[in-house]
Amino acid sequence: MKRLAFVVTLASLGSCGRVADLQPAPGHALPVKPLMARTTPTPEDLLTPPTYARPDRVDELIKRSQPRPTDPFDLPPPTGGAAPPEPAGAQPEPVTTDTKVSTPGE
Repeated sequence: MKRLAFVVTLASLGSCGRVADLQPAPGHALPVKPLMARTTPTPEDLLTPPTYARPDRVDELIKRSQPRPTDPFDLPPPTGGAAPPEPAGAQPEPVTTDTKVSTPGE
């Protein structure tokens, strides 16, 4: 029983740490003031995440089940008929893969 009381006492004393403001390590200074900033940021400013780092989360996108609205661009395929004819004189010519590379001085 005495051992248990001794261990509990040591644990409670060990957890009673002194709480103080954050300071830079000995021999080090805070970061320099950014070029466009008005003042040098404090340790609290440096530890606070900006709003874009933790955006608000939206878990529920739909509050209740709703039918989808009709899509005006959801058109059925055209019925029947052939593809439109090609314009006159638009017959494709065969493409050759023969290429000649000329070098300067030839």
